[in-house]
Amino acid sequence: MTHFNFMSVFFIIILLLTQISNTNSLPSKKDIQILLRTKNSLTLLHDTAGNNLNDWVVLKNSSPCNWTGISCDQSTLYINSIDLAGLTISGNFPFKFCKIKSLQNLSLSDNFLNGSISTRQISSCSNLHFLNLSNNLLVGNLPEFVPVFRNLQWLDLSRNNFSGDIPSSFGASFPKLQVLSLFGNLLNGTIPSSLTNLSELIRCEIAYNPFTPGPLPADIGKLIKLKNLWLPYTNLIGEIPESIGGLIALENLDLSNNELSGRIPESIGKLKNVKQIELYWNRLSGELPASLGNLSNLIYFDASMNGLSGVIPEKFAALQLISLGLNDNYLEGEIPESLVSNTKLEDLKLFNNRFSGALPGRLGENSNLEEFDVSGNGFRGNLPSLLCNGKKLKRLIAFNNKLSGNFPESYGDCDSLTYIRIFNNEMSGSIPVSVWRLPRVHLLEIKNNRFDGVVPSAISGSRKLAQLRISDNQFSGEFPGGICQLSELEVVDASRNRFSGELPLCITELRKLEKLDLQENMFSGEIPSNVSLWKHLTDLNLSRNRFYGEIPSELGSLPDLNYLDLSENLLSGEIPAQLTNLKLNKFNVSGNNLAGRIPVGFDNTFYLPSLIGNPKLCSPDLKPFHPCPKTKFATWFLVGFFLVVCLLLLLSLLWFLKSKTMSIGENIKPLWKLTSFHTMSISEREILGSLTEENLIGSGGSGQVYRARLKTGQSVAVKRLWDVNAKMGRLSSYQSEVETLGRIRHGNIVKLLLSCAGEDLRVLVYEYMENGSLGDVLHGEKGGVLLDWQKRFKIAVGAAQGLAYLHHDCVPAIVHRDVKSNNILLDEEFSPRVADFGLAKMLQLEEGKEASAMSLIAGSYGYIAPEYAYTMKVTEKSDVYSFGVVLMELVTGKRPTDSFFGENNDMIKWVTDATATSEDHCLNLRHLMDTRINPSSSDYTEMEKVLNVALLCTSAFPINRPSMRRVVEFLKDGATQKDLGANNKTKKVTQRENVASPYLA
Repeated sequence: MTHFNFMSVFFIIILLLTQISNTNSLPSKKDIQILLRTKNSLTLLHDTAGNNLNDWVVLKNSSPCNWTGISCDQSTLYINSIDLAGLTISGNFPFKFCKIKSLQNLSLSDNFLNGSISTRQISSCSNLHFLNLSNNLLVGNLPEFVPVFRNLQWLDLSRNNFSGDIPSSFGASFPKLQVLSLFGNLLNGTIPSSLTNLSELIRCEIAYNPFTPGPLPADIGKLIKLKNLWLPYTNLIGEIPESIGGLIALENLDLSNNELSGRIPESIGKLKNVKQIELYWNRLSGELPASLGNLSNLIYFDASMNGLSGVIPEKFAALQLISLGLNDNYLEGEIPESLVSNTKLEDLKLFNNRFSGALPGRLGENSNLEEFDVSGNGFRGNLPSLLCNGKKLKRLIAFNNKLSGNFPESYGDCDSLTYIRIFNNEMSGSIPVSVWRLPRVHLLEIKNNRFDGVVPSAISGSRKLAQLRISDNQFSGEFPGGICQLSELEVVDASRNRFSGELPLCITELRKLEKLDLQENMFSGEIPSNVSLWKHLTDLNLSRNRFYGEIPSELGSLPDLNYLDLSENLLSGEIPAQLTNLKLNKFNVSGNNLAGRIPVGFDNTFYLPSLIGNPKLCSPDLKPFHPCPKTKFATWFLVGFFLVVCLLLLLSLLWFLKSKTMSIGENIKPLWKLTSFHTMSISEREILGSLTEENLIGSGGSGQVYRARLKTGQSVAVKRLWDVNAKMGRLSSYQSEVETLGRIRHGNIVKLLLSCAGEDLRVLVYEYMENGSLGDVLHGEKGGVLLDWQKRFKIAVGAAQGLAYLHHDCVPAIVHRDVKSNNILLDEEFSPRVADFGLAKMLQLEEGKEASAMSLIAGSYGYIAPEYAYTMKVTEKSDVYSFGVVLMELVTGKRPTDSFFGENNDMIKWVTDATATSEDHCLNLRHLMDTRINPSSSDYTEMEKVLNVALLCTSAFPINRPSMRRVVEFLKDGATQKDLGANNKTKKVTQRENVASPYLA
């Protein structure tokens, strides 16, 4: 009986507990009211996720646990998680959500929350385990997290606009914090040493903040559980503390892009779990510590662009590294043979050091090398023949060394090669036929060696070849006709060799040719006359050969030709008068057998050195040429012509004086400095006379642009600059354009013809672009003209080539700083020219120093790279970002800040979101592409490629963006998304932008 009573009581108690539990099995009415009231305080800008929280309504028998973004505990059904990420929510921080006592996880990332967060507001969230407010528009100082957030394990406030200090109280506020992410803000205080008290910290990500220069906390080694320390662009100075060796759990160490100095501490060898070490672009010195050889898990190491010296430790070289970057240091000695044992090596970058000796002969035998760059050293001996043993080598770069021996025949089987630069060495022998026909190579630069033999017709197999630079060798025989099949060819430099015979007539079919330099060979025959397809040719040098016959008059019709040297040949006949139509920077026909009257445009002392050596030429006045014979008819003609010219000059003078008085008035002083950058017939009067309202074709922030029609019939663009900076003591846009464009010669850069400066007026004269700017064509009154995709793709490639020239071929490199569609001009055939260099910056780096920061943000809204706002450092990657925006414009046809995207949104986010949420790329394109395009199926593929390149260019972090040279490769080589992904490997493990939260699974 007693037993029965006991069991009855037990079951009654269980029943009562169950009933109590059931009465609390739904969220309280108070919690539901908190949800609804807080929702009403927010604004959803537009519906991108398929809902506007419309299901947040109270219905009979319904539970908020089924509402969008709401998760509940499965046993109690209490609300424990609110995830409203990416729902375009606008408004202030909805801290009232935290009044739900059971709430543990709150994610409001990727929205448009604005305003500041006060300490009082955040204090209501002290029960949270997870808080993610990343990628919003929050401003002001970081709040003090009081009282202590004893349960908080994840705090992500990255990619906002917070400023000021990291509160020192952070070190005591989060006893359980595992993730602290504050990167991509405007924090400009100091990094508090108290952060080292966060004993449970696993990830510390505070990169990309303009902190006050300061050291890494000396006791950083206390964070023994830390796996990810990500601090690039944080203005770190001083030495790396010895305590760094205490981070025994560390997997990623990134201290790049700072001002750290001193030696790499020996204690770094204690980081047994580290996989990646990034120390590039600092001021580190001393030797690589031998202890690096103890890091058996290390796969990525980059200490480039420092001041390191000494040798590479043997044991360190034997590690199974995937990528080794030591370029731009002062390292010396030989490359350890142990590097051969590496089976994982893909990228080896040792350029610009002081290495010597021979390269390991078996290098590449055991690994899948993709990039090999040892240029700018003192290496001797042969190139390793097994570099492409893994059949994946893409870039072979070894110029400026003392390498000798033959070009390895094994490279002829390396179909993956795209880029070969081994110039300025002592290599000899003939190039294997299989190398000449490599199918993916777009740059072959082997100049200044001792190579001999012939260039075979098999070169026709190298269909992607864009630049052939083989000058200063001993190649002989005839120039192969197979070269005519290389439709992508832009540069041919075969000068200073022993080529003979006639040029293949089909060479005039190379439509993209920009430079043809064949000087100092033994070519003979006539110069091909059918050159009308050379629309982009800028340089033609056939000097010091044995060409005979007449100079083709058709050369005078080439629109971009500005360098013409035909000197020291056997040319005869007259100098074609059509050549005077060219805007020539260099003209030389000396040392030939030319005869007849010197054309009027060349009949002056300026051209005398370019004409001598032709004793049969004549001129009325130019000495030492003898006078041209005069006939009676010629005499009367000259007298009549002289009278007409005098009358015209008188009328022109009267007209000029009148127009000058009306249009310019008293503001223009008579003192002018006129500088010509191209030879052309244009006067000061023609320039000033064009500055009238009827000739005005555009106006912008730097000045007004006029169209001037010269007496020659040619049109030029005349820019009159406001140039207020000149009076403020800053580098004016006038100076910037003159200093950059005055020395640039490239088919995709607008030509500066001359400059004209007075006391109160500055004028620049450019070649005239018939189709205006890309921005005008895509978005302005001309919208609809540029409909087909192939023209757009042509513009993309051309503009990329122009920027690549600025970044990689100019010394010093030039950063444009205002790349946008309005600054890409189009000629009559829609060939692009990068223009407007008023903000351009030359990256003249002093030894051991990085580019200086700018005093103000330059560029145009919608095109400015995100890091520019807080680093203020000028780098080429800012141009790359802007160019990525231009690529998106070409595909979508929309402006970067089109109203179509909604308030506080832009094209980059729109494209990124669309491509991230759909698995069908074709569907993506149909949704994103310009509706004015009627593309073919092949166009879809190309558009997808361009979008992929655009997304890579607009990566949030500069290190993830390709160089402009690589962008050109991607566009030309048909890079797929898979290829681009391979280029942007997860090597930078700390730079993944979307890290899944374990608390929102």
